[in-house]
Amino acid sequence: QVHLVESGGGLVQAGGSLRLSCAASGTISSINVMAWYRQVPGKQREFVAINTSGGTTDYGDSVKGRFTISRDNAKSTVYLQMNSLKPEDTAVYYCRVIAGLSDYWGQGTQVTVSS
Repeated sequence: QVHLVESGGGLVQAGGSLRLSCAASGTISSINVMAWYRQVPGKQREFVAINTSGGTTDYGDSVKGRFTISRDNAKSTVYLQMNSLKPEDTAVYYCRVIAGLSDYWGQGTQVTVSS
């Protein structure tokens, strides 16, 4: 059983920064992918950032140059540093971990950016 715990969400003014964390616990085989997605009510879940075991990173177009994904393999934790936040970044942010053939999602953490 794998459990993902996200933290770091909250309310911030436009232009500010937040750092999200997602820690994976439980019996986990080799983690291949750690990623972040976000979702607003009534819309599909949107890809934000990905970090692969090979060190490759990629970002959604709307966050490129502002967000940075990183991971600590020893802690099975992925981070999302979000800078220059905009009101349109407001969403519930979910982490995703792919380990072997298993795909896990966190419960989500709310990020609200006020104008």
